[in-house]
Amino acid sequence: MTSLSHSKTMSLRKVHFVAKVSVNLLTEIKKWLSPSHFIQHSRQIPLSSTTDVRVFSMKFNQYAFCLMATFSSYEVLSAPSASLQVAKPNSTLFTDIDSTDDQVVAVGKFGTIVTSTDGQNWRQAEVPVQSLLTAVTIKSDKAAWACGHDATIVHSSDNGKTWQLQQYLPEQGKPCLDIEFIDENTGFAIGAYGMFYKTTNGGKTWQSQFISDFVHPDDKEYLEELKQDDPEAYQDEIKFILPHFNRLLIKDRAFYLVGEMGLVAKSEDKGLTWKKFDEFYPGSFFSVNETAEGQILVAGLRGNAFIKSQSDIDFTEIDIAQTATINTILPLEDSTLLFANSGLIHNFDGQKVSSEQLPSGQAILSATIFKNKVILATEKGLITWGDSK
Repeated sequence: MTSLSHSKTMSLRKVHFVAKVSVNLLTEIKKWLSPSHFIQHSRQIPLSSTTDVRVFSMKFNQYAFCLMATFSSYEVLSAPSASLQVAKPNSTLFTDIDSTDDQVVAVGKFGTIVTSTDGQNWRQAEVPVQSLLTAVTIKSDKAAWACGHDATIVHSSDNGKTWQLQQYLPEQGKPCLDIEFIDENTGFAIGAYGMFYKTTNGGKTWQSQFISDFVHPDDKEYLEELKQDDPEAYQDEIKFILPHFNRLLIKDRAFYLVGEMGLVAKSEDKGLTWKKFDEFYPGSFFSVNETAEGQILVAGLRGNAFIKSQSDIDFTEIDIAQTATINTILPLEDSTLLFANSGLIHNFDGQKVSSEQLPSGQAILSATIFKNKVILATEKGLITWGDSK
C-alpha cells in the first residue's frame, strides 16, 4: 500500500496493534511454539469491527508472511542445500534470461542456472541454493548475479559455471524479484514489500534501504514518531508497508521502478530519492524497458501496456486486444516485443500491435537476443524463437 488514502483507510496508528500482535506471536513462536500450536494460537488475534478491508488485507498479508517465515525457519537448516544436477536442466521452469555477445544465462526453479555459448546446448551450473531464482544480470564474464526467493543473491566470477552465495535470508519470507548493476561494483536488488538492497562492492555486502518516498505524508510523520519511541516496532512496521517492487530499469541518467498497485517511479540520483508518476493504471506492472527510440514502456497485468517519450509528462495506453499478463519487454531495432502468458508475443511498431501465439501456449517469462536469435524463458523450458531484427 504505497500511499494509503486517509479518506478511505484508517491511519497506520489505528491498525498498528494488528502488526504488533503478529510480531509478538512470531517472537513467542521462535522461543517455544510448535507449528501446530502456532496455528491454534493464531486464531486468537483480535480484529476491530471498524477495520477497513484494504488495511486489514495489508496487515493480514503481513501476518501471513510472518507465518510462512516461521514455518520456513522452523524446518530449514542454517545452510541452504545446493541445487540438484539433472539430466535435462533446460526443460524446467525458467523465470529470467540474460546474455552477452559470447554467452547466455538462464535461471529458474529449484536454483537451476544453465549457460550456453551457442543457444542450443546447455550446461547446468553449480549453485549453492535450491530457492526459486527470479532474475539474472550479467556485466562481464567475471561478474554475473542472480536473485530469488528467501532473499537469495548469488554471484559468479567464472562465466556462470559456478555460483557463490552472497545473501540468503529465508527467515524474512520475502522473494527478491529483480537484480541490476550499474557496473561491476554498484548494484541493486529489489522485491516483495518494498525490498530494496544496494551494494557498492560487487555484492560482498548488501545494505537494506527503506524508500520513504512511497509512504503517505501522514504515515511518514507516524513512522518518524515510532522510530524515536519504539525502534523495534518501527522496524517491524516498515517490513510490510510498501508495495512489491517487480522490476528495475537502470539507464544512464535515470532509474525506473515498477510494481504492484500501479507503481511507476523514477529516480535521478541513483535510487536515493524517487518520484512517483500519477497513477494511470491501478494494477501491477511486471516489466519496464526503453525502446530503440528512447521511449519508456511499462507493461503488466491483464495485457496492459503504456508508453511515454522523454518529452511527455504522461503515459499513453497501447491498444492490445488480448488480456494475458505481460511479463517482459524486449526492444529491437525497429520495434518492441512484449511477451506474455499463454505463449502470446506482441510486436509493437510504435503505432500498432500485431500478435502471435506459441503452439504450446506456454507462459513466456523472459527473453533475450543471442546470436541474432530470440531465446525465450518459459514455464516449461528454453525455446529459440525466430530471427531478431
